[in-house]
Amino acid sequence: MSVNREIRLASRPVGEPGLENFELVEVEVPEPGEGQVLVRNTWMSVDPYMRGRMNDAASYIPPFQLGVAMEGSAIGEVVASRAPEIPVGATVSHFLGWREYAVLDAAGAAVVDTGLARPQDYLGALGTTGLTAYLAVAEIAPVKEGDVVFVSGAAGAVGSVAGQLARKLGAAKVIGSAGGPEKAKKVAEDFGFDAAIDYRAESPAERLAPQGIDVYVDNVGGDHLEAAIGALKTHGKVALVGMISQYNAIGRVPGPSNIYDLVTKRLTVRGVLVTDHLDRFPEYIAKAAPWLADGSLRTAETVVEGLEKAPAAFLGVLRGANTGKMLVRLAGPTRG
Repeated sequence: MSVNREIRLASRPVGEPGLENFELVEVEVPEPGEGQVLVRNTWMSVDPYMRGRMNDAASYIPPFQLGVAMEGSAIGEVVASRAPEIPVGATVSHFLGWREYAVLDAAGAAVVDTGLARPQDYLGALGTTGLTAYLAVAEIAPVKEGDVVFVSGAAGAVGSVAGQLARKLGAAKVIGSAGGPEKAKKVAEDFGFDAAIDYRAESPAERLAPQGIDVYVDNVGGDHLEAAIGALKTHGKVALVGMISQYNAIGRVPGPSNIYDLVTKRLTVRGVLVTDHLDRFPEYIAKAAPWLADGSLRTAETVVEGLEKAPAAFLGVLRGANTGKMLVRLAGPTRG
């Protein structure tokens, strides 16, 4: 028997999850049926939204099921195919991560061009991460020439790209927040933001208030959202991407105390889910791939080795351990 390893949800966490909520299981490598492919996963993504899927609650995406392999974005090589449109050897993007081998319908696998970019880039700057950032600043809270833009979680996967894309769309100034001096330094020096706020050492509200902002890309929620609402100018815009500060909260989380400013300033506040806009991938990749190639779109990765380390990598994302995209490089056995 050829062995396939997968990570399953062992129990549902209350508050902050721990390693005890996951289990590593060995199963047989599955065989593809008609119209299916067998993929050996080489890279997988762990993302903050997955915390919500650990709860048994209705949301925009179904919860993970107990005792069943978890899901998420992954890149892999097709090692067996019963779908003529996807040959053996093709590199594909799909949604059956958290395992070393996956069988999926051909419709669920997108062949990616590894001559255009590295395979792992299709989980980061050229994947849903990058598309989310693009939608946030190009459509949800569109940046105009001369805007001042504030991005929270600016050292993270989405935030680091969103700030750079805002500049490409004409922003006059881009400000990012990050936790700790090293991350703040990276936001300013590597990702090219005009200013970086270390929220552990200084108040975002105090830094933003004097100049005001036109656009806010929110990855954090909580005090960052309140600070941004206070600093937004009349007719300002907010793209709500995520609110990682409250993902582990038990019970209801209070909203910003200055919520009435949305009325008096006539602010536009809109959430974005990338799954509503997957048809925009060709448009986005056509723009972003050349930027990635010429170095004008800069990225960072935090890489963890091996499927067994995926739970720890995911917990690290929730605690802010990553700079840029958190990736897990898989090292599963070759199929016999």
